[in-house]
Amino acid sequence: MCSHCGGGIDQPKELTLKVAGMSCQHCQQAVIKALMGVDGVHDVQVDLKEGLVKVIYNPIEAGLPEFKEAIEDAGYEVL
Repeated sequence: MCSHCGGGIDQPKELTLKVAGMSCQHCQQAVIKALMGVDGVHDVQVDLKEGLVKVIYNPIEAGLPEFKEAIEDAGYEVL
């Protein structure tokens, strides 16, 4: 779809990542803070029980490599 139709490439996308090492509220907040510091990230939701992190982002500004780096820099592992 083109940007005139409302489906341009700058439309927010959603990506869910499996992340190891998160076990508490501190972990949750550390991952959220790390990802919210990445340009283009609009929202982050963490499911501690399942070890999942959902990222809503602008694909023109960011993607998996940036998310993985931010999470790993915070001390966690993307599986």
